Amino acid sequence: MVTFIRSVGGQRWRNLVGVYGVFFMWLLTTGMHVPDGFLSTSVALAGWVLMAATVAYALRQTAGQLGDRQMPLMGVLAAFIFAAQSINFPVLGGTSGHLLGGALAAIIVGPWAAVLVMTSVVAIQAVLFQDGGLLALGFNVLNMGVLTAFTGFAVFQLVVLMLGHGRRSTLIAGAVGAWLSVVVGSVACAVELAISGTTPIGIALPAMVGVHIVIGLGEAVVTVGALSFVYAARRDLLEQGASAPGKVSAAVWLAGLAIALVVAGFSFAASPDPDGLERVAADIGFLSKASAPLFNIFPDYTLPFVSDPVISGILAVMAGTMVVFGTVFLVAGLQRRRVDA
Repeated sequence: MVTFIRSVGGQRWRNLVGVYGVFFMWLLTTGMHVPDGFLSTSVALAGWVLMAATVAYALRQTAGQLGDRQMPLMGVLAAFIFAAQSINFPVLGGTSGHLLGGALAAIIVGPWAAVLVMTSVVAIQAVLFQDGGLLALGFNVLNMGVLTAFTGFAVFQLVVLMLGHGRRSTLIAGAVGAWLSVVVGSVACAVELAISGTTPIGIALPAMVGVHIVIGLGEAVVTVGALSFVYAARRDLLEQGASAPGKVSAAVWLAGLAIALVVAGFSFAASPDPDGLERVAADIGFLSKASAPLFNIFPDYTLPFVSDPVISGILAVMAGTMVVFGTVFLVAGLQRRRVDA
């Protein structure tokens, strides 16, 4: 990962300390994939409409921005987020979590590009791995991708504006933005559950926000670690933005993809404990509302034709990592052609 970020074009290199710490902290933040059954049909369909409109606008916005640098950067970033999200580690008593990554993606590639990255990740999780419901996909994308990306990015920009540019202000801004992005996502999820009649807002809101205030600290820690890492190796990505001119060689993005696959190889260590939303659903008593998926392709990140559960899980996550990378790279490439045209 160090070699990849450094090779994207930056010559500034100092400090390998904390790389492995960043990797393991990356595994400590939370997710909130809503299954089908938690949201009413009308609410879920409204989520689809909002998601479609947002993604369509994101495609329009990025058509004039993506270049040779963003295409592989978005693909590799999506691959890393997908791989890291497959690894749940304990964060609270009886609760596990995993990376969201929307704020981090937005800070590095911009909010609209981050929307495309996160939409691809969440959609592939739902379609291929039945992680999050298909009917609930709209609000899953909005909660985990759109809201986290724009909250994280807006807060990041505001704090940097207040504190000035520099390493310290960048890390503080990233931490605050990442933490608040998780909290905002949990608030939105609680409101959606309440509107659906799943649980009263007076119960859902404090339960969801309470646990995610704590879990959001993990997102802040990993974002600080990752931004510190990028700032040391490739400061121009944060100072000039990913839209700055430049190219990424095939060797570089292939190395980044290979590292994402290595991260996916740690999926066997995932904690079996429920994530934040599952824990709240179990404690409040609406977990039974979750409905079974309409179909199963690679359920629970496994390959049905591989008997060994550990190998099955690792191969499934690696396959998903490749699919996510290819999908985002293709979307970015199509957007790049729209620019050239």
